[in-house]
Amino acid sequence: MKSAAVSALVGAVLGVAVVFGATAAASSNSRPEIDRSGNADSSLLNQVEYGSR
Repeated sequence: MKSAAVSALVGAVLGVAVVFGATAAASSNSRPEIDRSGNADSSLLNQVEYGSR
């Protein structure tokens, strides 16, 4: 009887941890800022083009 109570308690604690972990993972969904400091005349999508193609 005692082991059943301990097992239920451990299951409840793990369940709460999973719920909080999933909530934290789902809430970090912001996009990173794009670095737009490249020179528009010498780059294409901020990838420098060397030489003529």
